[in-house]
Amino acid sequence: MILCQSLFFFALLICWSLHFVRYFANFAAYARNNGRTTIKFAPGDFICCRILQGHTGKVYSLDWSREKNLIVSVSQDGRLIVWNALTSQKSHAIKLPCSWVMTCAFSPGGQTVACGGLDSICSIYALNSQQERDGNFPVSRTLIGHKGYISCCQYVPDREASLITSSGDGTCALWDSETCQRVAVFGGDSPSGHSADVMSVSISTPNSHIFVSGSIDMTARLWDTRIASKAARIFHGHNGDINTVKFFPDGLRIGTGSDDGTCRIFDTRTGHQLQVYRDPQNANEAASVTSVAFSYSGRLLFAAYSTGDCYIWDTETAQTVLNLGHQHNAHTKRVSCLGLASDGSALCTGSWDQNLKIWAFGGQRKIV
Repeated sequence: MILCQSLFFFALLICWSLHFVRYFANFAAYARNNGRTTIKFAPGDFICCRILQGHTGKVYSLDWSREKNLIVSVSQDGRLIVWNALTSQKSHAIKLPCSWVMTCAFSPGGQTVACGGLDSICSIYALNSQQERDGNFPVSRTLIGHKGYISCCQYVPDREASLITSSGDGTCALWDSETCQRVAVFGGDSPSGHSADVMSVSISTPNSHIFVSGSIDMTARLWDTRIASKAARIFHGHNGDINTVKFFPDGLRIGTGSDDGTCRIFDTRTGHQLQVYRDPQNANEAASVTSVAFSYSGRLLFAAYSTGDCYIWDTETAQTVLNLGHQHNAHTKRVSCLGLASDGSALCTGSWDQNLKIWAFGGQRKIV
């Protein structure tokens, strides 16, 4: 009797789950059925309020500090610069050993920055260290172990000495930056690992043991740092290289951006694709999506494109709210990276035009 009841409730749960997936498999359809309308921004609502000038090469990556209104950026000029987002002033300009740098990240406390690139090494700099005689800052630690370029690095949100890297060798790695030891490798010989270069990682804020990776094998994969032997879930749907991945604020969904010109949202619990966002102006010849980020609530998706466009999407209705590429002081070349301040009050974009730009609602730092 108990077994029969258990089987009945299990079957009921399966049926309800399938119904849930079918009904909610498309954000836009759900929004229409519930009378939701697209958020409206006038051209002057979201404007460029700061231009950070100082790099002399293409800007490849940026990251915000958690509390201090600082931004770190790296460029093809071989320099890492730390900026004050409120004053546009530089606090650090570090000449890197390898000019072919692809990624950078702030530690949770903002005391160190990490970067990596074609030298296959993740270098860490302590921002409070003494400058050398030539005025440069010494490398504090180096994380060596990848067999290919380092495409992305990100600190674990609640651990100052832990970070995750992705690489052209097809793997991701968890590091202890204090000991410079690799704690775990994700992929590689694992049959559930990526089959090609991994381009991006994003760590869940609600559960820092969980992260997602995106690869040129056209898949994103969900990992648990406590179980490195296999991917927890694989997300299919893109028809081109995945350049960027980002967790939704609730940690239950992920956003991806690809060379196929689309952004997509997936459910981490089921693996189902929930929504596709297609560039409305380049339907025949898709522009690559280079970077994505979500607003504080998740209602807005910010997506950077190889054409210099930067769309703000309404995640619920799958409609564009605004294209920053058509705004005054827009970037003139490929927008390679973007990121939202930790309080959600401002967006920073970086471009091959050598500049970074800070955007805010009405030019004021308010939560979007």
